[in-house]
Amino acid sequence: MSFFCNFQSDRCPGAISGNPLNGLCEKVCIQAKKVFDACIQQSQLNDIVLNITNLTPANPTYPLTFVSAKSMVSKGVISNLLIEPLPERPHSARVRADVTIPVSVAYTDANGVEGAATSSVTITKDVILNVPSASIMPYDIEAVVSLVSTLGSYTADNQFTIDACVSILLKVVMEVELLIPSYGYAAIPPCQEYTQEVCAGFFELPMYPE
Repeated sequence: MSFFCNFQSDRCPGAISGNPLNGLCEKVCIQAKKVFDACIQQSQLNDIVLNITNLTPANPTYPLTFVSAKSMVSKGVISNLLIEPLPERPHSARVRADVTIPVSVAYTDANGVEGAATSSVTITKDVILNVPSASIMPYDIEAVVSLVSTLGSYTADNQFTIDACVSILLKVVMEVELLIPSYGYAAIPPCQEYTQEVCAGFFELPMYPE
């Protein structure tokens, strides 16, 4: 059983049926990360150089053959961040930053042995975002990232050159205390244990054939 396995309760997350005001019981202050603005850029990047490290297993037989590469985490590492307010656009700013994406690389060596290694890709972003006005609490810039590639070649010692599909979502965020309407605490149903019904169908058979 779970919230979405036919658990019927007015304290269960899900679609609202009837009057949405029915059941509201309080205004709740919660600590949350508020997103003030966000934008996404998706593109195909060609001739990305991956310098690989942490080869597993160690000491492969060269040359290597590229198999695939993909991002290891969903949160990118932001560096060299520069935020410049735009006087002609209130609350807007030019946001420039380098976004580094940790990457896992799969390959085979000259003997056909499968291997894995790590690398990273750094991409410079230069965008316009809406930023909050000055306050005691600072806002932050975060990046949600995704990279995938199945096209690449071995171009130097422990180096691949690849073409990749890259998505970068930039967000202006701040930890805030937010006041929201509440239906109270959720009713948590017991878990439904997964079992493989080995005998399903067998016990339904008749004792003797017809």
